[in-house]
Amino acid sequence: MIRNAKDLSADQKAAIESLLGRRVSESESISVRAIQPQAISDERRTEVLIGLGRYFEQVDAKRQSVTTQEADAIIDEALRSTRPHYQPVQ
Repeated sequence: MIRNAKDLSADQKAAIESLLGRRVSESESISVRAIQPQAISDERRTEVLIGLGRYFEQVDAKRQSVTTQEADAIIDEALRSTRPHYQPVQ
C-alpha cells in the first residue's frame, strides 16, 4: 500500500512519524508492507545461534580493548548516525 503523506489523517501521520523517528513532509509518499516471518525449526534456530556465537567470538578476539564508557560512546554515536534524535537512557 502506498499513500501520499498529504492524504493521511493527523493520527496516521503521527503514527508514521513515530515509527520513522522524524517528521514526514507533505510531498512524501509512504509505503507500508506487512511481512510474515518465516517458520524456523528449533534445530535450525540453535544452529544459527551457535554460528552467531562463533562469529562474535572471532570479532571479539580481534577488537581492541576499550573501557565501558568508550564502548557506550561508540554505541551512542552509531545510534545517533541512524536515528538523529536518539537520546541515551541514563
